[in-house]
Amino acid sequence: MTIEKATVNDHSLLTEITKKSKAYWNYSEDLLLAWDEALTITQDYLNVYPVYKLVIEEKTVGYYSYFEEKNQTIKLDNLFLLPQYIGKGIGSYLMTDFLNRIQKQNFQRIYLDAEPYAEGFYKKHGFKTIGSFETAIKGRFMPVMELRISNI
Repeated sequence: MTIEKATVNDHSLLTEITKKSKAYWNYSEDLLLAWDEALTITQDYLNVYPVYKLVIEEKTVGYYSYFEEKNQTIKLDNLFLLPQYIGKGIGSYLMTDFLNRIQKQNFQRIYLDAEPYAEGFYKKHGFKTIGSFETAIKGRFMPVMELRISNI
C-alpha cells in the first residue's frame, strides 16, 4: 500500500471512487444523480487542494482531500474508498496518513461534515460531534465533527 499525491489526471478515477463509495450506503439512484455535481472531483479541484490517493497493487482504491481555513483550521473535505475496501482497516490507514500529515503543520483543529453512516468511523479516530445540519433530504442530518490537534 502506498499513498501518493493525486494528479489532475486522476479526476475521473477519484470521482468514480466517490460515487461508488456513496452508493455503498444504499442511497437511491435519484438521490445519487441529484448529488452528481457534489460527488465529482474536477481537475480544477485537484489543482487547488491537497489530494492523496491510496494505491494497492497498482490500483487506486481510495483517497482523501482537505483544505485550510482561517484560524489554523483544516477541513477534511473527502475520505472515500471503493466499497470492497470498506470495513477492512483501509480507511484507518488513510486517516492515519492524513493525521500524520496535518500534525507536521501548524494547525490546531480539523473539522468535517460526516456521512451519517460514517460518524462512528470518525469517532473511532478521536473526532467529536459538535453539531449537525439538515441536508436536502428531509429528516437526514449531517454530523459536523472536529478533532483538536492537541488531542492526536
